[in-house]
Amino acid sequence: MSARIPVTVITGFLGSGKTTLIRHLLQHNRGRRLAVLVNEFGELGIDGDLLRSCQLCPEEDQADPATSRLADNIVELTNGCLCCTVQEEFLPTMQTLLQRRSQLDHILIETSGLALPAPLVRAFRWPEIRNAATVDGVLTVVDCAAVAAGDLVSDPLAQEQARQADPSLDHETPLEELFEDQLACADLVILNKSDLVSAQTQQRVLAQIQRQLSPGVKIVTSQRGQLDASLLLGFNAAAEDDLDRREGHHAHAEGENHEHDQDIHAVTVVLEQEFAPERLQAYLEDLVQQQEIYRVKGFVAVPGKALRLVMQGVGKRFDRFYDRPWQPGEPRQTRLIFIGRELQASPLQAELLALGV
Repeated sequence: MSARIPVTVITGFLGSGKTTLIRHLLQHNRGRRLAVLVNEFGELGIDGDLLRSCQLCPEEDQADPATSRLADNIVELTNGCLCCTVQEEFLPTMQTLLQRRSQLDHILIETSGLALPAPLVRAFRWPEIRNAATVDGVLTVVDCAAVAAGDLVSDPLAQEQARQADPSLDHETPLEELFEDQLACADLVILNKSDLVSAQTQQRVLAQIQRQLSPGVKIVTSQRGQLDASLLLGFNAAAEDDLDRREGHHAHAEGENHEHDQDIHAVTVVLEQEFAPERLQAYLEDLVQQQEIYRVKGFVAVPGKALRLVMQGVGKRFDRFYDRPWQPGEPRQTRLIFIGRELQASPLQAELLALGV
């Protein structure tokens, strides 16, 4: 019990593939007993539910009733961005989780796509958890196709030239600053969805991101987060003791809150209605072009299907898959979360109801 339990922080922009990466880790854990703490952006536990639905866990010792199932090791925080609720929610949750240290080998923390990783890492300096846990490493997941399209971050060289030409342009949008802060904190960058671009485009994105990283930080490419656990775990970085190099635009003093773009928020729509997947996806693809929507994710009830459909989209790209059967007694609801600017639930709900099957 004297050794500190390693914790891996997995950060990345909206829809970069963090949950998919963690699902792969849980399914290919190499015998590690893993717990996952999920910071949802929105009141519905979409990501936590997705992780539980993989129904795979570290090889359980059936003779030991104290060994927890994976579903019991998924903890959700839905009361706000982790970097803003560290003391109120994260610390007591971690303390509770650490009471089961003897049953765990590693903890994974998935931040929301709008969270700054550095304040979360700083929390591991707190006396309440410092002697029990350490940040093994920070993994930043990047959507290769999105960066290639320029949807999430501008070219750093072009930005620098613009600043030199016009001092009034010495700023980036909040989303660009957030993206850069997530890169600044990384021990490893995962360039996900690399299969969606050409080899030439991939090399261009690699070079663009590398210019923003601290010396020695590596980039690996992946498709659907399919990377070996031995590559992702075991950095022994003790990141909480190395915050000076990890602070980006939003560096601040201990205990000081940072500001978010208050216009970005999540709205939830829950409907007792089924949808044809193709028709719903076409509607959502059109919707994100009309409104400032960064992320859509959720579960869909499909007529005549015993399986639950996962629908998720970022920018112009959507994908869907069936993850598990609807459980006995579980309501066949369509539950969607929209993350964007100045969104209102009522109009979205009305349009979806009018869409129908």
